[in-house]
Amino acid sequence: MAAFSALIIEFGAEYSVVGSSPSTSAIPAPATHRCGDTERSLGHPVQSLRLVTFAGGRGFITYRDLGGADASAIQRLVPKSLAHYRADPRINRVEWKTRGHDHAPGLHEALLEHGFVPSDPESIMIGEAQALALDVPLPEGVALRRVTTEDDVRAMSALQDEVFGDPVSDERAEAVLNRLSRDDGMELWVAEAGGRMVSAGRLEPVPGTAFAGVWGGVTRTEWRGRGIYRALTAARAKSALRLGATLVHSDSTEFSRPILERSGLVAVSTTTPYFWQREV
Repeated sequence: MAAFSALIIEFGAEYSVVGSSPSTSAIPAPATHRCGDTERSLGHPVQSLRLVTFAGGRGFITYRDLGGADASAIQRLVPKSLAHYRADPRINRVEWKTRGHDHAPGLHEALLEHGFVPSDPESIMIGEAQALALDVPLPEGVALRRVTTEDDVRAMSALQDEVFGDPVSDERAEAVLNRLSRDDGMELWVAEAGGRMVSAGRLEPVPGTAFAGVWGGVTRTEWRGRGIYRALTAARAKSALRLGATLVHSDSTEFSRPILERSGLVAVSTTTPYFWQREV
């Protein structure tokens, strides 16, 4: 446990997890602009609250911590943050990312009061990439590969939309293509059977740290339970090691958590996304 205690300290000191939704990425420093995504920082009382706008009309709110804000400060902070997105008619959905280790008195109540709806909690998992980088047998006829072409990226984005229960979005696909064009280390991986994508996920190295994120993992329902997600995760872990990342992190659903735990990853906290939807 001593090794994992050190790992947790490094994780907290070097990197703040920013989410698990399909298009979430590591957030740059405040007031920077990256490929159609913009970021704004709110000042006192919460110095590190970040409001990010992703291509496709989606807002995302995150922070390393809430700076010791009390319930009354948080009660003012939520509508102030939401007003930023309400003022932009292009924004139709906002995610506020909460975590089980937050000191956030009254945040749940404030979010509900202002129209946010909680989704299912996920586990924040961390561990050594080497533990995931195994040779996992695939079902007959299934193959893994990294995708880079526009057609493949659009097909992968559509798969993720379908599995997550969202309408297939050209805008989200465009955002991924735009991000991929930056060549910032993000990799897209898929599993295919009979020329059809059946599973997919991203690898996102975190600049300046030993971490890489394993994000956006999806598998079609009829293909689950056959080791495909585990093999796809192993392929991404091997790639992370080639890129110099020795540690991995992931926000895991009830489906993926047991797979990662069997490979030695540890749940260090939980995360619950809250969603606000603009009324039409």
